[in-house]
Amino acid sequence: MNRHTDIFARIATLLALLLAGPLAARAADGEQAEDISPQDIVLEHLADSYGWHIATVGDADIAIPLPVIVRGADGGWHLFSSARLHGADASYEGFHIASEGKHKGKIVETLPGGEEVRPLDLSLTKNAAALLISSALLVTVVMGCARWYKRREAHPEQASPHGFVAFMEMVIMDIVNSVIKPSIGPNYRRYAPYLLTLFFFIICNNLLGLIPIFPGGANITGNIAVTFTLALGSFIAVNLFATKGYWKDIFWPDVPTWLKVPVPLMPAIEFIGIFTKPFALMIRLFANILGGHAVVLGLVCVIFVTAKLGAGLNAGIGFVAVVLNIFIDFLELLVAYIQAYVFTLLTAVFIGLSQVEEHHA
Repeated sequence: MNRHTDIFARIATLLALLLAGPLAARAADGEQAEDISPQDIVLEHLADSYGWHIATVGDADIAIPLPVIVRGADGGWHLFSSARLHGADASYEGFHIASEGKHKGKIVETLPGGEEVRPLDLSLTKNAAALLISSALLVTVVMGCARWYKRREAHPEQASPHGFVAFMEMVIMDIVNSVIKPSIGPNYRRYAPYLLTLFFFIICNNLLGLIPIFPGGANITGNIAVTFTLALGSFIAVNLFATKGYWKDIFWPDVPTWLKVPVPLMPAIEFIGIFTKPFALMIRLFANILGGHAVVLGLVCVIFVTAKLGAGLNAGIGFVAVVLNIFIDFLELLVAYIQAYVFTLLTAVFIGLSQVEEHHA
């Protein structure tokens, strides 16, 4: 019986490693369960890094080094591989990755007096590299579909699209007809390219983040800087091309005068709403994707934390954790689509509200 439970525990561990990616690999290499910190494992995965860790085989780490580009305190630029900073005490040209303090996980420079300062850091990190990969993948897919339609222009008698091109056409037309056109109105064609790009960019990165092996596994849409940039783009699209009627409704809304003067209560509320709308977009996407990653990693960590409780109990808990992880992964597939859809829908609604015309008697 013990032999069977031990085998099942090993199978559960292997499945957990596939779900969690390389971050839990050190636990499978013999690290004591009591030395494993679930918090550190989860935060390590959610944070950015200067190298792309793929797997750990024995004592060797398989990782893709990324270029480090920093400007030192002397004004000189330094370009080198992140592999030179691998290790707890590794240092190169006076730079190293801080292991503690307010700059933990970031490259710092040690000055002659011993003070550690943050240099101007333009390094290609894991998240930045993942953004380039996902963008290249998205451009390749879209250009491939566009090439099919260009070929059909020369042969109008060609049949309707099929396979992947037909699937992309179905998704695009669904977003245009059910989201963009009803939300914006007659002027929807002007904003359709941006909104479609927004939708496919978010869903592409959401799906890649669910893949535990390279080139997936990066926490892109769960990064507040990425969601802030997306929300900033929506903020510009809403307010830069807004009509006069939109601004009139903000600074002089159609409400009783005592709500506008002498205390501009309603104009203040409307003005604050300009910023709370994109802020809500940013937080919603960030929190949902970040929470999904944290739940998956937390369930995986349960397997290793309970290893010291015995093979039988660990096998039972491991089985439950793996089943829950599989369920959460399927749920995250749905969340990946829903979050891209909701972000695009709300942006389209906000754009539509900014296209109002002045009311005439």
